[in-house]
Amino acid sequence: MSTPEFESLCLSLPEAEKGPHFENVAFKVKGKIFATLNTKESRATLKFKPEEQNIYLKINPEAIFPVPNKWGKHGWTHLLYTQISKEIALELLKIAYVSVAPPKLKQVINFA
Repeated sequence: MSTPEFESLCLSLPEAEKGPHFENVAFKVKGKIFATLNTKESRATLKFKPEEQNIYLKINPEAIFPVPNKWGKHGWTHLLYTQISKEIALELLKIAYVSVAPPKLKQVINFA
């Protein structure tokens, strides 16, 4: 999957917005970040609930892994989006999105 395709998936979520985040790009809903994008490294960072993070790491440990610092312990997870399918990326983005979205927006997300 390419960077423009990944960005398009992020922005396909209800009320998702794109903005700067240090030297990267952040995707937010109602001001809360659910994903960041480092285009130089073709890597996204997604927000998962810490207690669920290990489930998603098993999908592809070489492409999905915890951020190697304190943020990783809080559920932040790197995703090498060029190494996974668009379908998996979208499902993981939905999970990250609902981890921060307000209840009314969570209700409209459908999982595969």
